[in-house]
Amino acid sequence: MKAVVIHEFGPPDVLTYETVPDPVPRFGEVRVRVHAATVNRVLDVAVRAGTQAHRKPMMPLIPGVDCAGVIDAIGEGVTRFKVGDAVAAAGGMPLEPCAEDGAGYDGPQGMMGIKRPGGFAELVCVPAFKTHHLPVGLDFHEAAVVMRHCPTAWNLLVNIAGTKPGEWVLIMGASGNLGMVGIQIAKNICGARVICAAGSRARADVGLALGAEHAIDYTTQDIHAEIMRITDGAGVDVLYDNIANPAVLPQAFKAIGDGGRLVTAGAHGGPVVPIDFFHLYDKRITIRGMPGSKPSDLPLCFQAAADGRIKVRIAHVLPLSRAADAHRMMESDPGMGKIVLDPSAG
Repeated sequence: MKAVVIHEFGPPDVLTYETVPDPVPRFGEVRVRVHAATVNRVLDVAVRAGTQAHRKPMMPLIPGVDCAGVIDAIGEGVTRFKVGDAVAAAGGMPLEPCAEDGAGYDGPQGMMGIKRPGGFAELVCVPAFKTHHLPVGLDFHEAAVVMRHCPTAWNLLVNIAGTKPGEWVLIMGASGNLGMVGIQIAKNICGARVICAAGSRARADVGLALGAEHAIDYTTQDIHAEIMRITDGAGVDVLYDNIANPAVLPQAFKAIGDGGRLVTAGAHGGPVVPIDFFHLYDKRITIRGMPGSKPSDLPLCFQAAADGRIKVRIAHVLPLSRAADAHRMMESDPGMGKIVLDPSAG
């Protein structure tokens, strides 16, 4: 098969497109013929550059921390999948063979594309219990992006914040991947009223197209004053922030109202941010940091995307042979939206 392989850390040119042996599914595994794998700023680009040494990537490495495609082979002990099933897989998983439901496994674990071969290949083997059926109506490119970002946003807004219909939700980073998904989940799943914010008018207005009622450009507008005006002085019920911009977040925090909640799973713009502790205790605000999601969230995300209630932003779909170009594009414009590699495209 063809695959992208990293033999050493460095610039995008270290991504080599080469022929490697077809993988064979072990006990409890399925083999996926890949139709989509997303390019991620940290887990792919930074790992390749060598700035994520603490993750101890397996070298030589086939990167790609997610994939979507069709099962074309099944290992011993797998009964709940069949050849031809449309599936997706991502993230941390067992490194050794295990039962198809994962029961009793206590061996080493790690992320595909970091500790075990990933999705930047025509074929990849993954444990059955970390593989998920795709609903009818959801294509592979969308499924790979949904799997990467939607469960995190769903967990923060639905499970952690407990967002209720009619509540005001402020979404920071309106044009980012987590921001765009968050806007749609807050509005279309939770029934909330959404205010979005970003660092330019064009980026803020992306949120309006996704269903936000108000958009704030915090480079030209006072974010605290605007929120208080919009909410008639009550403030927002939920602040969803995965950036931790120290120049903006303190003012947004002061716009949280009584009993409000701040939820987060990211801090790439910080991470150290000063907050007003008087406002924290006076308004009885809860702050919850919670990466990841519940296993039951992913099927709900897939179905919401298949139904059109969540739409992902895909900037480019490229053949696998252009993985190095995809990394260059991501480095030059991190906010462009997702880049998807499609090995079936040649």
